[in-house]
Amino acid sequence: MSIFLVLTFLFFVGSLFGWGIELFWRRFFSKNNPERKWLNPGFLNGPYLPLYGLSLCTLFSLSFINVSGVSERWIRETILFIMMALCITAMEYIAGLIFIKGMHIKLWDYSKNKFNIQGIICLQYTFYWYILSAVYYFLIHPRILEWLYWFTGHLSFCFVIGFFYGVFTIDVCYTFKISTRIKEFAKEKQMEIKYELLKEQLRKRHEALREKRSFLFPLKSKKNSIKEELQQIYQK
Repeated sequence: MSIFLVLTFLFFVGSLFGWGIELFWRRFFSKNNPERKWLNPGFLNGPYLPLYGLSLCTLFSLSFINVSGVSERWIRETILFIMMALCITAMEYIAGLIFIKGMHIKLWDYSKNKFNIQGIICLQYTFYWYILSAVYYFLIHPRILEWLYWFTGHLSFCFVIGFFYGVFTIDVCYTFKISTRIKEFAKEKQMEIKYELLKEQLRKRHEALREKRSFLFPLKSKKNSIKEELQQIYQK
């Protein structure tokens, strides 16, 4: 089985399930959502989070590492889970930094969490990645190959994944077009736009104007362009 096919499938699964995890986390547990509303957790509009897709591909690759020199199994597994958590945290940091430096957009903000670095990563969420790594290793990884063989044996499912990547590509193009306008505004105002805060402010503004909010297009307004919405929100 080609590695490309494997990674294609894993990215698809990880992106969808990651979006589901974040959706329920923000609805029931996140301190940033005191009103307990259903919020689209993604930077993109559709129900997928690429970072989770890349993370699942990373976990799959690292699971084959044999930690030699340690006799105790639980110690080997602990070291492996720490490696997994650190790798995903590094990916999270790089992704966050790229958007801050390149787009003037802060996709998430851990500034209020203890032991954070630039508000992009923090110890608390690295620990969560550690837990998810253990869950993946014990519950998911042993079944991955079985799922992959099922995938290759059901060619009709390939159309589902093909459709996913088609929609995903269009979504990426659309979102980066919007992000370019946000970048221009942020550069003009010499400020950094916090993406989650922007979505929340737009949601409240839509409710105040009695404008129906779009779950899958949280930055879209029926009346104004994104630049006009930004000017209204950050007019001070």
